[in-house]
Amino acid sequence: MTPLFGLVLAGGRSSRMQADKAALVFGQQPQLAAAYALVAPRVDRAFVSVRPDQRGEPLRARFPQVVDGPQGEGPVAGILAAQRLHPEAAWLVVACDLPLLDGTTLDELIAARDPARLATAYRSAYDGLPEPLCAIWEPASAAPLRQFVGAGRACPRRFLARHDVRLQDAARPRALDNANTPDEAATARAALGQA
Repeated sequence: MTPLFGLVLAGGRSSRMQADKAALVFGQQPQLAAAYALVAPRVDRAFVSVRPDQRGEPLRARFPQVVDGPQGEGPVAGILAAQRLHPEAAWLVVACDLPLLDGTTLDELIAARDPARLATAYRSAYDGLPEPLCAIWEPASAAPLRQFVGAGRACPRRFLARHDVRLQDAARPRALDNANTPDEAATARAALGQA
């Protein structure tokens, strides 16, 4: 198999949260640090995806970085930048706003990996579509993803839905719930048993 690298997506603007999602604390550490701690032991090398203006931000500067390039925007910009930096690797891509994510969920995804497909992803329990931000993107996905973005499209979920990917059902579907708003963050804290 090709090497598996990790990418924690932390380049978002957090406009709906009205606070930096990467810096939110759901347990003992900021969400970015928690996500990185889950990903790093399971891959050969791990990185954090950032926008160019975030490179020196103290939280993000603690980690090896992949800086978004000129192609794409949002999560797809981070994925493309990682694939350009290390085209030989498959990428375990995880968003930093998954406060219920756990190691078992990542282990199950890695065990289900199919390198003959463009990606291996969880199937959303809500709509049955691929979950692109807790997925493994194989090197073969790079060229069609660049073409997809070059045609003016930016949604990684739509990309995966249109291509040959392996879909896996999550044993704990709530582990893939993201926290994009203050209400969603409160729901996640309640699920974690916190005040």
